[in-house]
Amino acid sequence: MPNKKPKIFIIAGEVSGDALGARIMHQMKNAANFVGIGGAEMIGCGLRSIFPMADLSVMGTVEVLAHARTLSRHIKEAVNAIIAEKPDLVLTIDSPGFARSVISKLRNCAAGQKLIADGLRFHHVVAPQVWAWRPGRAKKYARVFDKLYAFFDFEVPYFTKYGLNTIAVGHPIAEKIMETAVDAKKDSEKIITIVPGSRMGEVKRLMPIFKSVVETVNSCGYIGYKFAIPVVETTAEYVRNAVKDWAVQPELVDGRMRYDLYRKTYVAIVASGTVSAELAMLHVPAIVTYKMNAITTWLLRRFIRVRWVSLVNILLNRGVYPECLGSAATADNIINELDSIILPANRARMISDLKSADKMWIRTNGTPSKIIADDILKSANK
Repeated sequence: MPNKKPKIFIIAGEVSGDALGARIMHQMKNAANFVGIGGAEMIGCGLRSIFPMADLSVMGTVEVLAHARTLSRHIKEAVNAIIAEKPDLVLTIDSPGFARSVISKLRNCAAGQKLIADGLRFHHVVAPQVWAWRPGRAKKYARVFDKLYAFFDFEVPYFTKYGLNTIAVGHPIAEKIMETAVDAKKDSEKIITIVPGSRMGEVKRLMPIFKSVVETVNSCGYIGYKFAIPVVETTAEYVRNAVKDWAVQPELVDGRMRYDLYRKTYVAIVASGTVSAELAMLHVPAIVTYKMNAITTWLLRRFIRVRWVSLVNILLNRGVYPECLGSAATADNIINELDSIILPANRARMISDLKSADKMWIRTNGTPSKIIADDILKSANK
């Protein structure tokens, strides 16, 4: 009799996690059954999602508090679903706050403890950025997760220090991006790609700024430039409505086609997040910006331990991508950076710096999703 397929319960809380989860699931196709929480890409790979992933797409202290009742309900729903489904392994992807809450409740209830006694294990993908602020938080994650898949070697010691089995796998997004040549022709159309983010709060704060940038570019003699915005399921309707009154209409591109757009992009103006790493892998010059509510901004300034927020800047320890954050996230500042980046010498220098980071994104012992998938199947089949 053939072995029964293991059941994997997967939780992803945002668009980048959905894409990452889909890559991992693809490596396990026909070898496992999937249930949990995910978006369109994971559902396309066979996930049965118990509620919309968009309900978890919040960020920042105030945003989380505003959605506390919804999040609490979904934590309870996720816990109950895991108890009912009796999976062989729970895999959580990013969204560490939600993941920790779910697993902690399972570890502290009788039904969850029985599942754990029967062999249920908890694995997490994307190491929380304890190196950026409050490194002692790693101890809390060591109490919750059984294994952690980090992207980079420098992250591993923060968690193994507290006994959490942690392995560096490389950046999962890099394997998809680097499957084909990364240097497409970006000069002919001069597309300025605007990425306002995937969370509703950040999109609402950034879109008015981006509107001013577009209007300024259009009125100040930038010849031959066009605009494009990749739209994702969590904010697509809002973005479509927001650009209706823009003097210059950007092309709206399905988020699933974003890499094709990025490869044609001359310069990008983006919300801080995974997209800045994607663009760095594709050697696309970019300006990174972010604007949060005042309380969250104050907390970050008080506790943050790193000089930059863009991953490529952190890896190379220098400001390759200019960052306009918090009160500096203004149309004037973005335009000033744009004026500098489009100068041929500056643009060439930035692209050269981005290429120097290539070796940091991916490992030599296999693709990240394959390393993770193989390890998950090995653990789930024990």
